[in-house]
Formats: sequence, structure tokens, C-alpha cells
Amino acid sequence: MKKFVPIAVVVFAFALSFASAQMSMAEDKSKRPSPPASAECKFPDGKIIKIDYSSPRTKGRKIFGTADEKALVPYGQIWRTGANESTTFVTDANLKVGDKEVPAGSYTIFTVPKPDEWWLVVSKKTGEWGTDYPGEKEDLVRVAMKVSKNGPPVENFLIAFDQNGGKCKLRMEWETTIASVEITK
Repeated sequence: MKKFVPIAVVVFAFALSFASAQMSMAEDKSKRPSPPASAECKFPDGKIIKIDYSSPRTKGRKIFGTADEKALVPYGQIWRTGANESTTFVTDANLKVGDKEVPAGSYTIFTVPKPDEWWLVVSKKTGEWGTDYPGEKEDLVRVAMKVSKNGPPVENFLIAFDQNGGKCKLRMEWETTIASVEITK
């Protein structure tokens, strides 16, 4: 019995410290260099699209460009569209993203930036960490996005929705680039 008490105390202390560490990790997400962010669009009937992502900062780096330019996000390559955990796309409505059908559900989104056009990739596979693109076999759809240039550079990567009646325009901005695609029900 005497040996059981110290072992029980050690096990309890370990469990308590593990639980405390997990709670502090959850709290620390807001203190990350690329903190969590979200965007949401609500249709007139109450159906919602929600995107959760991490928002990296430019920090003086070249963001979009060629590999020769040492761009953080090289043109023509799949990008996790944010930082940290993969970016999630959740909808409780059947949607039309660009010209492609996307049923209600939970997805991961990636993008393929190019100088004059981006591709939005909606992947059926969820739960990846960051750069773990599961491959084209898991793509639900690939949709062309319009690209334009903005005025002053945007320091914090942004995903937002512009709502106009029953339409939600998904907009991504970073550095001097804006990519967008229309989403309807």
C-alpha cells in the first residue's frame, strides 16, 4: 500500500500537467506568429459558409512570385492558403462555387496562385496539418479565381466575404494581390 500512494501521486501529477499543457496550447493560438482568423457569409435563408484559417504576416518577405525570386508562395504550386492547420471550408447549404457544385459539408481548401489567375481547390479530405495536400484524387472541385492588384500592400493574409443579396464573393488578399470567386446557392 505504501508504494501505491507515491505512484498514484506521480500519475495524478503527470495527468494534471498534461491537461494544463493542452489548455495552454489552445490559449496560445492567438499568440502565434500567424494567429487564427475566420470569415463567414450568411445567405438570406440563414444558411452559412464559414472558413477558419491562420493569418500569416508578410514581415518584409516576397509573398507571391517565382522560385527564382525566393517567393514564399511560388506561382503554379499548391498552397495551403494560410498557415498552421489547414484552412477549413464548412457549409450547411449546397453551393455553386464559381461554376462547380459543392454539396453541404466540411472541406479543406487550398489554392494554386498564378500571376493572372488562381485556382481554388476544395478537398474532400479534412484534418491535414498545413502543407499536407492529399493529392488530386481527394479534390472535390477546382475553380478558377479572378486576380487583381490592390493599392498598398496588405501585411496580414485575409480571407473575407463580400455579400450581395444571395451571393457571397469569397475574397483573399495578401501583399498586393486579391483573388476572388463568387459563391451562390
